[in-house]
Amino acid sequence: MIIDIFKLIGIDVKAIVDDHPKHAHLYGIPIFTTRDFTEDDNLIISIGNNKVRQKLSGELAVNFATAIHPTAIISPFSKIGKGSVVMAGTIINADTTIGDHCIINSGAIVEHDNRIANFVHISPGVSLAGNVTIGEGSHIGIGATIIQGVTVGKWATVGAGAVIIKDVPDNAVVVGNPGKVIKFH
Repeated sequence: MIIDIFKLIGIDVKAIVDDHPKHAHLYGIPIFTTRDFTEDDNLIISIGNNKVRQKLSGELAVNFATAIHPTAIISPFSKIGKGSVVMAGTIINADTTIGDHCIINSGAIVEHDNRIANFVHISPGVSLAGNVTIGEGSHIGIGATIIQGVTVGKWATVGAGAVIIKDVPDNAVVVGNPGKVIKFH
């Protein structure tokens, strides 16, 4: 998906790095297993696991690029951090801040005045009402809805289709409608 974004906006992808590649090329782009980067290289960590993205971002001394699909609608009054990816059909409204190394997936709606911390994954079809805060490393599952003013703590998981109407503690796993904590991780 990130290669799609870069091709659509006219950026040439020079290489892919994968510790355990299944092939030598992807879409004609060579895949390498080494991590010989320089400070001048532009890179996006295209790994869905939030903890792995966090770990790798701390190990690499490179420039982190940001990839925004051309069909995304993003307010000029919002901010998107380095290494983050905004997929097709996403809407990000005014005064929203997206942290570093986040994934805002296809068709997500991120309303006004939201604060999304680093390493967050917002899955496809998620709707965040206004003034929502998502803590570092949290994952909001496909189709989840979070009402206005709610805070989701750090490294929490909100299940697919959940409707969140009250704050979610750090490290909680929340599912259902209305969302209920089923465990901590």
